Amino acid sequence: MDVRLRPLRESDLDRVMELEVQLFGAGAWSRGAYLEELTRAPGRTYLAAVVDGPGGELVVGYAGLVAGTEAQVMTVGVDAEHRRRGIGRLLVDALLADARAHGARTVLLEVRAGDAGAQRLYARAGFEPIGRRRNYYQAEGEDAVVMRARLTPSPGPVGAEAGGAAVRGREQVRTGQEEAGDA
Repeated sequence: MDVRLRPLRESDLDRVMELEVQLFGAGAWSRGAYLEELTRAPGRTYLAAVVDGPGGELVVGYAGLVAGTEAQVMTVGVDAEHRRRGIGRLLVDALLADARAHGARTVLLEVRAGDAGAQRLYARAGFEPIGRRRNYYQAEGEDAVVMRARLTPSPGPVGAEAGGAAVRGREQVRTGQEEAGDA
């Protein structure tokens, strides 16, 4: 299965809304929230992970980041049927690369305290827990673990050095069976 990353589009939002409910339940973002994120000021990056399906391109994951000296991961979601194929890691790595390209020195995120799989994914990508936000996910009454990755300026991997990822403009392609991760 070839997974491609490309900018998230307004035309992807029907599928994103399906996934939001599946992945985040009562805490799902609204279509309006995504429209605002996609049309806001520069410095916001939203990506879609897509595969070729019988009816064309299928969004199987998505992620978003607000860049700055201290960047913030806004969301990462992968369709439950496509987990453990490296898609989550591909998305997180792309967000980190984008944050670095925008001059970020650190990247922060919040993750559900009860989501050990996501916490492992982020830890493998270089994030470390630095705090806890009580009742952050109010709809479910769940705490968030705050995690931070410190970035160092680097040109980054290219081609085969990126573990099989080939970058073409703003689209990244992952081919073959990659190491299974948590997402």
